[in-house]
Amino acid sequence: MYRTNTCGELRLSDAGKEVTLAGWVQRLRKMGGMTFVDLRDRYGITQLAFNEAVDKPLFEKANTLGREYCIQVKGTVSERQSKNDKMPTGDIEIVAKELNVLSPSLTPPFTIEDNTDGGDDLRMKYRYLDLRRTCVRKNLELRHRMTILIRNFLDARQFMEIETPMLIGSTPEGARDFVVPSRMNPGQFYALPQSPQTLKQLLMVAGMDRYFQIVKCFRDEDLRADRQPEFTQVDCEMSFVDQEDVIGLFEEMCRMLFKEIRGVDLPKPLQQMTWAEAMRRFGSDKPDLRFGMEFVELKDTFDGKGDFSVFNEAKYIGGIVVPGCAGYSRKQLNELTDFVKRPQIGAKGLVYIKYNADGTVKSSIDKFYSAETLAEVKKVTGANDGDLVLILSGDNANKTRVQLCSLRLEMGDRLGLRDKNTFKCLWIIDFPLFEWSDEEQRLMATHHPFTMPNPDDIPLLDEHPERVRAKAYDFVCNGIEVGGGSLRIHDTKLQEKMFEVLGFTPERAEAQFGFLMNAFKYGAPPHAGLAFGLDRFVSILAGLDSIRDCIAFPKNNSGRDVMLDAPAELDQKQLDELQIKVDLHQEN
Repeated sequence: MYRTNTCGELRLSDAGKEVTLAGWVQRLRKMGGMTFVDLRDRYGITQLAFNEAVDKPLFEKANTLGREYCIQVKGTVSERQSKNDKMPTGDIEIVAKELNVLSPSLTPPFTIEDNTDGGDDLRMKYRYLDLRRTCVRKNLELRHRMTILIRNFLDARQFMEIETPMLIGSTPEGARDFVVPSRMNPGQFYALPQSPQTLKQLLMVAGMDRYFQIVKCFRDEDLRADRQPEFTQVDCEMSFVDQEDVIGLFEEMCRMLFKEIRGVDLPKPLQQMTWAEAMRRFGSDKPDLRFGMEFVELKDTFDGKGDFSVFNEAKYIGGIVVPGCAGYSRKQLNELTDFVKRPQIGAKGLVYIKYNADGTVKSSIDKFYSAETLAEVKKVTGANDGDLVLILSGDNANKTRVQLCSLRLEMGDRLGLRDKNTFKCLWIIDFPLFEWSDEEQRLMATHHPFTMPNPDDIPLLDEHPERVRAKAYDFVCNGIEVGGGSLRIHDTKLQEKMFEVLGFTPERAEAQFGFLMNAFKYGAPPHAGLAFGLDRFVSILAGLDSIRDCIAFPKNNSGRDVMLDAPAELDQKQLDELQIKVDLHQEN
């Protein structure tokens, strides 16, 4: 056999045992007539000892080893003279008697250690080496443990794991699809699923009652730290349930995961906040509750009090109190102004008021407002001496709140208030059913067109669809949307009405979703579901900045796999088989 033990399991109680280990050379240290090799595998590191006085040929062979050589060694477990209390195996070493090089290694392009000298692109190109690093491997081990816990939790509650197809029809209503040409059906294309949404609803019509799947999904959208073109969902659907049934069950699952993985007890029950309240207080439908700085509306406070045209013409004026930051310098305030003016945020400017520790007040709008007005702002905002108030204004209340949210999060980062070891979770409910799309110039479904309207708001569908609330819910943790779902429409007539409001002709609705609407005619049960982003969930519990670090083979921010050099051009023979014409030399 290649090994009798792993490199992480031997202890002082094993002293005297004859063992065989296999793994990779982490490092080699030469000390006179002794050579020490740290041997690493997935389970840990064990020190090997080679003694020139005992076996000179073996000693010389050990000195030819290089980093990342894959080797096998046989020897005796012995107590170390110089122990290492930072390693679980630090009390012992293996006195080597035999050494076999299973595979030599080129010098790796970066060090295979937690604090590596390799940049992101280099590590992604050699991802198979990056995965040897303990800190990266632990992320995948945590991901594995989470999936096992989730499967066991759902299995114990009568959920059945069912696979749905990867090659489906395109549904342009959501994000952009990845499409796959069909050789046997020239000119026609499959799409890779953005989610198994309609398929899991059909499973409910089929009487499966409780379904789940840990499933790959695909969206051709712009990337960022918490997005990849392919991602993994914990996808679930249930029959004969209402909103509180779904929230209650999956809150229990989240509580179990936080306890098992991080030893954290989430409050019971978790807070629920309406979408309208979240936007009003935090300017976000995924508020980070780890710190305060709630928005204070100041339109009434400033109205009619001065001749500052920016405020007088604004429909919304909102501020945040930044504790202890009245001492911010002009340079720091200019940095914040530049921050909110960035195209990604889009504010036109920033107003500040410093309530200094000595009781004096300094503001960028001193010449427009009296000391009494600024004192009123202090009272309304609840600011104390030593605090800084930052204010944004604009014509569109929600747009300005979103800008103020970006500023709030920036200040939270600057002040170190977004601790990755603190977890604040809540449910956001009562989303708008529809949202206006400037690109499409029409109402779009906020989540998807199968979301149940709040029954109280169904009469508004004809005249005021923008005021209709959805029976939808998102699970939010630390300002990140981890999961979301909704009650589904199971009535054909109501589903037809939804398509009508969304601007679908009956013919288009039939062409794209006729299979689902027809299924509803055969006794569709009331049903609801939810999907968690597994990559995001793992990254939060692992304390990571990017979901890439918990995915075995991720894409970069350009959607490229630099290791496999994908996407890439196809051979002309393949293009001909697919009857696709591509001018590879056409200038952009």
